Amino acid sequence: MEKKPFATREKLEEIAKEYPTPFHLYDEKGIRENARALKEAFSWNPGFKEYFAVKATPNPFILKILQDMGCGTDCSSETELMLSKACGFTGHDIMFSSNDTPPEEFKMADELGAIINLDDFTHIACVEKVLDTFPETMSCRFNPGGLFRISNDIMDNPGDSKYGMTEEQLTEAFRILKDKGVKHFGIHAFLASNTVTNEYYPLLAKILFELAVRVKNAAGVHIAFINLSGGIGIPYRPDQEPNDIRVIGDGVRKVYEEVLVPAGMGDVAIFTELGRFMLGPYGALVTRAIHEKHTYKEYIGVDACAVNLMRPAMYGAYHHITVMGKENAPCDHKYDVTGSLCENNDKFAVDRMLPEIQMGDLLFIHDTGAHGFSMGYNYNGKLRSAELLLQEDGSVRMIRRAETPKDYFATFDFCGLLKDVE
Repeated sequence: MEKKPFATREKLEEIAKEYPTPFHLYDEKGIRENARALKEAFSWNPGFKEYFAVKATPNPFILKILQDMGCGTDCSSETELMLSKACGFTGHDIMFSSNDTPPEEFKMADELGAIINLDDFTHIACVEKVLDTFPETMSCRFNPGGLFRISNDIMDNPGDSKYGMTEEQLTEAFRILKDKGVKHFGIHAFLASNTVTNEYYPLLAKILFELAVRVKNAAGVHIAFINLSGGIGIPYRPDQEPNDIRVIGDGVRKVYEEVLVPAGMGDVAIFTELGRFMLGPYGALVTRAIHEKHTYKEYIGVDACAVNLMRPAMYGAYHHITVMGKENAPCDHKYDVTGSLCENNDKFAVDRMLPEIQMGDLLFIHDTGAHGFSMGYNYNGKLRSAELLLQEDGSVRMIRRAETPKDYFATFDFCGLLKDVE
């Protein structure tokens, strides 16, 4: 099985004439189709809303596409709130879900009318210090502790996670917030990352729905929504089966009808905060082979590096690579595909079987649409690339220009020495 790029070699060469490699390219058609499929999968729930995780792809042009598709934003910092405001997101179209939160950011979220999701019990006192009154709607994040399993496979370890409250803390938090004027409550949890299984969301939903019934009875509060957060993953490897969002949505519906409806809670809205699932497959890092090296291994050096995509260097994460124009050629050469950083882990692939690569070949690194550009940095003085949007009509739009040395030096004030740097 082979992953298919969403652009042809001819199209990429055409783009590269105007926008030199490396660059991140996003597929508007794919983004819209995926957002539409998610909405349809949860259409059984009248209050459903997707709050796109801004941290995954913090670009206003991308956010405007998702806004057009009915999505809100999930923010975790001041600048993400600012970006949401600039894009025209207001009120309950914004979810502020943060941790170790600077008090002034709670204030900013409240001024925007965002739903504030508290990560910790002690944040109640923090919010009280910076807000004149508590908002009528608030949410709290839950952590069940222990290990999270699906079919006896350990998916993640919530007990080691810094996020969320215990059930006892969450129940007491709701009691206190109710006394302080909060009328509508939400429950949020994130128990596993990048799951490639249709079972995750329904199992998470069952845990949260049953919790919601217990908390409602114990604290006497109105549960307005349950936020299933993120965790639905994507198939980075070509032999992985993708999640079926319609099967997932139907699985959540069944649990909803089994747990919440009999408890008289059939009005609870379902929220999601997806980042990777929404954007991951619809972005790619396009880079060109510029060097080859033959020592103890065979190396292909490209003009991108971990500055442009750090997941492989940071996590050893797999990103599939297509050598454009050689999609049907045999993968009979073993390469490490590397960048130019002074770090030995600056590799996009290790011992990867690929077609023979010639200097000048374009490499299409798949699934960089989420947590790709956004995790970039400037080590070695490397500059971040442009972001481009392949629009539905086939035209290309620059949605973020490439950095220049002037951008890199902009925060210095050094005797005017650098004022003429381009």
